[in-house]
Amino acid sequence: MDVETTTAIRQAEVTAQRRMIERTQETFGIWPERLAADTAYGSSENFASLVHERGIEPHIPVFDKSARQDGTFERRDFTYDHVHDLYVCPGGRELKQQWRKINSDRPNTPPDNLLRYRSSKLACDVCTLKPKCCPNQPNRKVLRSIHEGARDMARDIALTDAYIISRRERKKVEMLFAHLKRILKIDRLRLRGPNGARDEFHLAAAAQNLRKMAKLIPTGAPALPT
Repeated sequence: MDVETTTAIRQAEVTAQRRMIERTQETFGIWPERLAADTAYGSSENFASLVHERGIEPHIPVFDKSARQDGTFERRDFTYDHVHDLYVCPGGRELKQQWRKINSDRPNTPPDNLLRYRSSKLACDVCTLKPKCCPNQPNRKVLRSIHEGARDMARDIALTDAYIISRRERKKVEMLFAHLKRILKIDRLRLRGPNGARDEFHLAAAAQNLRKMAKLIPTGAPALPT
């Protein structure tokens, strides 16, 4: 239904995704209910745009770098309390953004879109789980994206049967790239520049659609020999 050429940059691919969604709605009047893609589209900003602005279910793996290799507690080991806006550590202690009220003109949204939750140093000093939580720090800090609600929705969708179906259907789209290389022999671009690449991919997409349409046209019955 649409095609967009981009450079090999994650942000450029996300921008192309938004353009194709808008063009599909304007041209065909179709608004998708779900979007299946790989991890390159699993950024926090993209999840927020799909869920909050467009109402599209993200069937996309969450791009998460919170895993730790030193054996200490990871962010998923901490439970988030939506009502009180705080985290609870495995030892039952709270992690808050602010432990006291401070009159400040600082903006509510941090520049990097990450909220910082910290535990009390006094509570961490007497905690028996400190060697496994923050052995080299006075207290524990947990980062949370301002778009974490949309990311949590994507994590919940990844546990459903609909997500498995989307992954299976996504393979049909990946097959088109293999078809471009093996059947249409587009293993490298012949035209130079972004405009040349765009024109070449649009022609290739048109050829693929014509092949699909040709398979849908019924053929007449073969004539019997006389």
